[in-house]
This record gives sequence, structure tokens and C-alpha cells, in this order.
Amino acid sequence: MDSQSFWNHAAERPEHVAVIDPEGVETTAGELLASANQIVHGLRGLGFVPGDCIAMMLPNSLEVYEVFMAVAQAGWRVTPVNWHLTPPEVSYILQDSGSKALIASERFADVAVSAADDAGLGAEGRISVGDIAGFRSLSSFKADQPTTTPDDRSAGSPMTYTSGTTGNPKGVRRPAAKADADVMANQQAMFLALFGMLPGQPGVHLVGSPTYHTAVLNFSTNHLHLGHTVVLMDRWTPEDMLELIEKHGVTNSHMVPTQLTRLLKLPKEVRDRHDLSSLSHMIHSAAPCPVDIKAQMLEWWGPCIYEYYAASEGGGTLATPQDWLAKPGTVGKAWPISEIRILDDDNQPVAPNEPGTIWIRMGDHRFEYHDNQKKTDEAWNEGFFTVGDVGCLDEDGFLFMRDRKQDMIISGGVNIYPAEIESVFVLHPKVADVAVFGIPNEDWGEEVKAVIEPVDGVEPDEALAQELSAFAAERVAKYKMPRSIDFTDELPRDPNGKLYKRKLRDPYWEGRSAAI
Repeated sequence: MDSQSFWNHAAERPEHVAVIDPEGVETTAGELLASANQIVHGLRGLGFVPGDCIAMMLPNSLEVYEVFMAVAQAGWRVTPVNWHLTPPEVSYILQDSGSKALIASERFADVAVSAADDAGLGAEGRISVGDIAGFRSLSSFKADQPTTTPDDRSAGSPMTYTSGTTGNPKGVRRPAAKADADVMANQQAMFLALFGMLPGQPGVHLVGSPTYHTAVLNFSTNHLHLGHTVVLMDRWTPEDMLELIEKHGVTNSHMVPTQLTRLLKLPKEVRDRHDLSSLSHMIHSAAPCPVDIKAQMLEWWGPCIYEYYAASEGGGTLATPQDWLAKPGTVGKAWPISEIRILDDDNQPVAPNEPGTIWIRMGDHRFEYHDNQKKTDEAWNEGFFTVGDVGCLDEDGFLFMRDRKQDMIISGGVNIYPAEIESVFVLHPKVADVAVFGIPNEDWGEEVKAVIEPVDGVEPDEALAQELSAFAAERVAKYKMPRSIDFTDELPRDPNGKLYKRKLRDPYWEGRSAAI
């Protein structure tokens, strides 16, 4: 097979199991292909043309891939919507993206109806999985449509929205180009070759995070283009993940450091209960991973854990298991198609091992923030783009990420990186999760605050605060130590592990200007 694309694989091996949903229901590649084709024919019948946008608000389900594989061969854009958002937030995305249709699950019916009404979405563009008042079901929408391959196929793409650390989220949009759907799919499949996953190798990809996240959607669809099976989890738990790895012979997944930490918090007898010998390429990204956590995972799972640095806008770097063991803490060296440079606040290069803003170039790759030229211009400099992360390059070109720039604490003129402090607290056996951030201090500008989620059964009292402070004080410089520790039942993370730190930090800064 010359071209690695889902459509070619489905034509050659229609009986191959493409998707296993959270209930264990299997869908073959032929069945998925037929559904995707029906969606193309149906939406074209409504007047959809290349460049049009479709929003989907769906849990991890077969329908995510039906819609994606329709869009990807019809020249449309698809915007996955975070289903934790409020109706006004969803309405904003529908309007900003110019979505002509919303395909929503009945699990999110109230938000979908309210957002569609507010955005002025017409009745013909309202499609549901399950029953939603005023929406036509996807099954009936497809029912009268042919399953044949559509004519005039062209590549489509996602237009995802950043989480919006301040203000409204930004739509990351790449320039429209008339490209062959199979050629583009082949390029996406071959991205996995960076990690050593090559055409012809068998693979089972586990999806444990929500598919509204850019990387989760991209990696899982790339595996479909490579001819692999995709196994879906509705809600990630560490033991469920281990059970599914053993049951389905999972070879790879895309994870975040929080999930690695929670796997290690399982009792040893639970961790040892499952056969994980099928694992070959477990990939993680999205945030700095504590060195001790990564080391323990490599000891448990062996040299199958890969790490990369990238963003919705592009990337990036790759650290193989061997790279990381040689340089603990690195997020790797630049991809063959990429360049990395570190600049100070005046956009001047810094010395090796000195922190600064991370800038990336990916050949001729370009993106823009949809309808936001100002933010687009701020993100680009001499062909390099940044998302505002802080890191440093060593003498050998390996990148070490410090933190998100907006999370950096400036106390008495000194830069303090919360991720470094968090990586210490999370090692304590009584800590399930931790967030460190800066709060106002009249003398120093900011001071360090920690909010900790204790493990189940641990009393969150002053004695625990003192115990944790003593533990950290042996490993963290005094000026970095939190001046106070609060406790919470649960930190505000989304199901992918992303911490909404602003929800903890913003109340302290209300009516004031932060130092950064």
C-alpha cells in the first residue's frame, strides 16, 4: 500500500476492527468508512462546500471518528468543542468559527440547545447523537444517504480552540489549501514514524483523554490512518487503563503527566496484577513531568515511554526513552522538520542553559488565530512562533521546559517556576495532586502559595501542612517555598489533566494587577 490513509486501509481490509467504544462495541473499518461517506453526502446535500466548518460536542465515541473522517475527505474544518463549557462559551465558539452545523450528544443537550439558539444556528444544522429537542438524529440524517466514496475529495482539517488562559479562546486555523485527502492523511500517519511507529506494524491505540483536545484527536486519527485499532475510554481511571491494556493488547497511548502520577499512586499489588507486555510506545506531553515520576514509570513499564513538546499551533521536540535516561528532565531535541530557539524578553538569544521564551519554526508551516490578527502577530517573529512557554536549551540542543510563562512567579525580582515546586510535593505519599501559584505580597510583589489535594483518607489539617512543608524544605530552596498551604477536595482539572490554575489564582488578584 503506497498511501497510508484510513480510506485506503478500509477499502483493503473492511473487516478490520477500527474502533472499540467505551461499552466494548466493535466497529469495522468498512462500517466506519460507510458512515463517514454518508455524512459527506448528507452535508453536501445541505449545501456544504470546502472551507465550511462543523462543530462537534461529543464524548469519546464512534461518532467522533465518523465526523472526522467525513470532514477530512470533504475539505471542511471540524471544531471539537469542550463539553465542560457553558452555553455562552459554546455559543462564542460556534459564532467565531462560523460553524454551519453542530453535532452534539444528548448528554450535553441543555448546553447544545442554548448555545445553538444563542448563535442563531439554523434547524438544518442541528444534528444529535441520541435525542435532543429540535435536533435531527445523526442516524436518521445518514439513513437515506449512499455509502459510496464521494466525488471531488479534498483534505479537511481540525480548527481547534486554545483553552483561553485569559479572555476568549483562540481558534488555531491553518491556511486553506487544495490538497489530496489521501496525501494529507499519509503525512499525518507518517508523523508517528518520529516515535518509531512505522507502516505495517500492528498497533492498538488507547484513548483515555477527551477527544476535544488537539493532540488526543490528532494522535488517535493518525493511528486510524496507519491502520491501527482505536480503543476508547469514556472516563479515565488508572486501574481501568491497566485492564484495557491487558484486555486489548494495547501498544500505545497519548498521556499527560498527571495520569502517570496517578498510575504510580495505585497500590503495588494492583499495578502488578496486569500484563502490560504489549506496550511499545507510550507517549506523553502537555506539561512538565516531574523527573522522579518519569523515572519510576520507566522502571515499571520499561523503555517504551516517549515525550514530546508541542502545542495546538505546532511543534516541536521529541525525547526517546534513551534520550531522557541520558538527560533526565529533557523534553527532547527538535523534530527533523523543526528548529527551536530561546529568546529573552527583548527577543535576543540567551546562552545555553539560560531560561527564556521558547520559539519554534516548522519549515514553511504557518497558522493564524482566527479573526485575531493582533494575537497572530504577537505569536510570530522571524518565521518562529511561540505560545509563551519558558525553557532552556543545553549545549547539545536538548530542550528543558521550565513552565508556562503566565504561571511564572516573580518574587522580589526573582523568577520562580511553580512546576519545579509541584514536582516535589507530588512525590509525598499523602499528596494526590498539587498546584503552586503566586499571590500578592506588598513587599515582594508575589509570594508562593500551594493548594494540595490529599489522597483519600488523609486528614487535611495543620499537622499535614507542617509535614508537607518539612518534606519540601529538604528539596526546595527557601525562597521558592510556599508561605502557606491550603487543602482542597479536588483541584480544578479537566479530564485530560489540564489544571485550570487561574480558578485558584484569580480570586487573590481581583482588583489588582499581577506581576506578569
